[in-house]
Amino acid sequence: MDQPVSGRGLRNLALATAFVLLVGYSLVFFYAPNDADQGFLQKIFYLHVPLAIVSLCGFVFGGLMAIGHLRTRDPRWDLRSYVAIHMSLIFAVTALVCGSIWARGSWGHWWVWNEPTLVSFLIIILLYATYQPLRFAIEDPERQARVASVFAITCGAFVPLNFIAVRLSTQYLHPRVLGSTSNLPAKMAVAFYICLLGIAMLFATLWRFEMAAKRARFQLRAVKRALSEHGLIDAPAARRTPVPDLEPGPLRPDRPAPAPAPTPDRAPVAPQI
Repeated sequence: MDQPVSGRGLRNLALATAFVLLVGYSLVFFYAPNDADQGFLQKIFYLHVPLAIVSLCGFVFGGLMAIGHLRTRDPRWDLRSYVAIHMSLIFAVTALVCGSIWARGSWGHWWVWNEPTLVSFLIIILLYATYQPLRFAIEDPERQARVASVFAITCGAFVPLNFIAVRLSTQYLHPRVLGSTSNLPAKMAVAFYICLLGIAMLFATLWRFEMAAKRARFQLRAVKRALSEHGLIDAPAARRTPVPDLEPGPLRPDRPAPAPAPTPDRAPVAPQI
């Protein structure tokens, strides 16, 4: 992790993300019409579907980063893959919750087992839910990274295959958004694609923020370890989280020892019995 921490452009990206999300969901509530059948409840579609699409793309992105790790053995690629999968799983669970709320209001059930889209999405979530337990069950860092990369590549290849299989399914209750069979009116389509762009930018912003935070943590540990090896701070202080400059440590060789505290001139008073 010798690459310096880079938060360059992160603030501008965060501001742009907030702007696009604000515009997108303003269009959802004030521009896009209500659905003729579901009414206002259909507005959750503009959050549920972009979250699902971005999470699936994030899983594939994590698999591509894992390929880079297996090719180069560079731990930075493994870190990118780990953060992408971690973030995608959060987005996917949020999409699943939103979808259950939508299904309850639209179909009268929290879950419908004969809907291929819902079941396949749940399978992907359960599959990636085993990523972190599998990863941290291995103590050796290099072997841990290799196994996690193989897992990310295999599951990342499963995501598009699963999407194609669902698309070829004949029994299909879930609305189709992307493709030639989309029946969104023009105003709904504009609001949807701007919301999709905003959610994708939100994913990129959070991914970059977590990457910068983890790199900073790794570099801070390296600095503490170097200071500990040179005797500038004690070993326990090198393992704690505060910044080394703010921690008390042993005296440096070129620093004189502090003078002892002055003793009082008068003799101590004997205790009264």
